[in-house]
Amino acid sequence: MKKPVILWLRQDLRLHDNPALIAAAALNQPIIPLYILEQPSSIGAASRWWLHHSLIALKDAFSLQGLGLIVKQGEAKTVLQQLTATTNADRVVWNRRYDQPSMTIDADIKATLSSAGVICDSFNSHLLFEPWTIKTKKDQPYQIFTPFWKYCLTQKPPFPQTIPTTLKGFPLAGSSIDELGLLPAKPDWAGGLKEMWQPGEATALKRLDQFLDENITNYHEDRNHPNVDVTSRLSPHLAWGEISPRVIYYQTIRRLQEIPGMGAQTFLSEIGWREFSYHLLFHFPQLPTQPLKDKFKNFPWLSDTVLFDLWTKGLTGYPIVDAGMRQLWHTGWMHNRVRMIVASFLVKDLLLPWQQGAAWFWDTLVDADIASNSASWQWVSGCGADAAPYFRVFNPILQGEKFDKSGDYVRRWVPELNNLPSNVIHQPWIASTAYLKAANIHLGVTYPNPVIDHNKARLRALNVFKHLKEDNNIEE
Repeated sequence: MKKPVILWLRQDLRLHDNPALIAAAALNQPIIPLYILEQPSSIGAASRWWLHHSLIALKDAFSLQGLGLIVKQGEAKTVLQQLTATTNADRVVWNRRYDQPSMTIDADIKATLSSAGVICDSFNSHLLFEPWTIKTKKDQPYQIFTPFWKYCLTQKPPFPQTIPTTLKGFPLAGSSIDELGLLPAKPDWAGGLKEMWQPGEATALKRLDQFLDENITNYHEDRNHPNVDVTSRLSPHLAWGEISPRVIYYQTIRRLQEIPGMGAQTFLSEIGWREFSYHLLFHFPQLPTQPLKDKFKNFPWLSDTVLFDLWTKGLTGYPIVDAGMRQLWHTGWMHNRVRMIVASFLVKDLLLPWQQGAAWFWDTLVDADIASNSASWQWVSGCGADAAPYFRVFNPILQGEKFDKSGDYVRRWVPELNNLPSNVIHQPWIASTAYLKAANIHLGVTYPNPVIDHNKARLRALNVFKHLKEDNNIEE
């Protein structure tokens, strides 16, 4: 038997348009698909649940092709050294990662294995374009989205490739997926995740087709309303690489050519924002922990564990905020419009650090993505690339009234407000005593009073930002 090639899978849990798999198949050697739960692991709890089921789906997909998925856990370099030695594999292929810690690990592994005579090759599976290929005329990375995406649209990403027709397996036993311990122990809090999601490549491809058939036309208008199910919900599938961004790009382009309109253009720009976030992460490795704008490095964030805890539990007294946080806890996902609202509330109303919010999202989102999560929190906080200006403070009352006019989203996730009429559901504290009594609401008991006065909090935030600007002598 020929020497095998190891296909090291990370955030590319699919067979279609998988450059590393395609390269391995072209070698005409037996393939060992391998997933390593790297230790120490930084994967959040909700993402671990997703990963467990995604690996099961991937294992089944490989089985249909005559390949067996091997799963192991430990330090990646040690696992790969041992596996190449025991199987006599002469090559390891993988798809690239773009955060600095992962790139450092990959570079070390490549050097170590190469010194032992094992060839290592890496490919781009996760992005439309490699980050070092998209630059301004001054040969600098873009920090403003619009010119970045405008330039990207003049380029052509590689066209998606199909699953190789001939794949050769290699007989090898590995740990069972259950042994990775990815699922929650007692109590099992993942009931809401099970109801909403079905991880895996097949589901991702089906979801894309359904979205483009049913919801793309008015996406640019409907996407802002959390009470209607019109978004693609592809984000967790993208985060784990169950679907190729190139497949999404080209299928959306084709739909745009068939039925021109703002819906497809807007959805395409969402893929652009994901791309932009990864390019920022590559060029600015401090993105997950440090503000991109220097003047924010000494921002006087507050420390309040009580307020943070109320925010995480959806008990702030602002219905749209509470609805979003409870949706997140129950389903591992939150509507994007509401993500902006709850993030703004944390960093501008409560003046709590964006890193704290980003860490909570990282642990509770099934679509936790190091680039998008970090860039989005910095955007809302005003300290990132192409960020929202400091004076843009989302008003949770007006946002609720505008984007959840009927109050159905709030009623779905904050059932104690079920019987309030729509004209007061986003600010129950102004409801008359008769309304509250009829709705069986006792403010401060069955539903909390607001933890802070938004108008006063907004003025406080603006004052802090104003002095921050003056202290650093920065002109906008």
